[in-house]
Amino acid sequence: MGKINQDWSRRKFAGILAGTGTLLLSSPAWSMAAEETDPRVAAIVAKTMGIDTHNHVDVPLKATELPGPKIDLTGELKKSGFAAICMTFAVDYQKLNNPGEAYERFQNGMHAMDKLLESNHVKRSLNLNDLHNARQKNFPTVIQSLEGAHFLEGKLNRLGIAYGKGLRHLGLLHDSDASVPLGDVYTNEPKWGGLTYFGVEVIRECNKLGILVDLTHASNETIDMALRVSSKPVIISHTGLDTRLGQNEQMAKMMLPRLISSKQAKIVANEGGVIGVWTHLSDSPIAYAQNVRAMVEAIGIDHVCIGTDSKLTPAYRSPGNIGPKPPENHPDQHQDGPPQDQNQRRNNEHTNAFWPDQTVGFYYAIVEALLKTGFTEEEIGKIGGENFCRVFDAATKGH
Repeated sequence: MGKINQDWSRRKFAGILAGTGTLLLSSPAWSMAAEETDPRVAAIVAKTMGIDTHNHVDVPLKATELPGPKIDLTGELKKSGFAAICMTFAVDYQKLNNPGEAYERFQNGMHAMDKLLESNHVKRSLNLNDLHNARQKNFPTVIQSLEGAHFLEGKLNRLGIAYGKGLRHLGLLHDSDASVPLGDVYTNEPKWGGLTYFGVEVIRECNKLGILVDLTHASNETIDMALRVSSKPVIISHTGLDTRLGQNEQMAKMMLPRLISSKQAKIVANEGGVIGVWTHLSDSPIAYAQNVRAMVEAIGIDHVCIGTDSKLTPAYRSPGNIGPKPPENHPDQHQDGPPQDQNQRRNNEHTNAFWPDQTVGFYYAIVEALLKTGFTEEEIGKIGGENFCRVFDAATKGH
């Protein structure tokens, strides 16, 4: 795949954002959070399009539990400072045993998210124009994402159905293999030699429909093959460099297979893609900003974004769930898992209270840390959301 079409104007997009900055800073949606932080930080948050490219919003996946608890999604979005999140869930946290089960969980999850968005008066953004319009109205929005294509079960037509429900960001893989595999998962033993034929079909259909392809959880061989297949830029929404292991040796050992080398990251960047830096292996906003700095130094300022892999809203636990307990501090403890003592969960995974001393919403904390780490306002704008918007526009434009 070639680089992103050069007709896409970074300067035009930056001008759009800058033009709405004054209105956003004084709007009710962000004014409360802005009053609680440094004026320069608040101004940058208002001027830039802050986007979390991978945020878990837990919802029930069983029909008997729909529509799920009431959640203040709008309040958490406003507090965070993000203009948007890629709102995701996965259907394979509990083992999939029966044919059709993955698709049923997908349908239930989408229904629950429909009701959640409706009750919060939040709309999905289906393309860049929708993101821009939501920003002009000073109201947060979401991009519908799904982590893992297990719901397809070998049926390509389901991708069109998901598109009709609002899906615009698809992670091909997650922790377990789908019943009809799409490619090798980076934490499992290789079985397929990279991307499978069905994986090729899914990527081509995503390109055709207008769905951004996310290659997180993919082995290097799967990534390389996917880049050759895709006619549109891709994203790896949540990872970190394998040279940035943090201070917790146990966590670093577990996380290492999930990290990306600078060599592999450059391959993705050279094809126009972007890579999201996650919150794992950082024990403070400054440490997170330093991880962002390392990724920028490896692949360039135009190819890095934010992908927290955290939870903006409270965790949802299915009543009576007696499934197997994941390993302590496992990075993928999300919805439909067994109850756990909060002290065992990684910093509680709550986006707006991720670090013990965090007193402001996530994007506010990160903008301040990026400033302290030496990034300029223009660079923060690119990392904060402009880079993601470029690939999202390239994937969805015209649809």
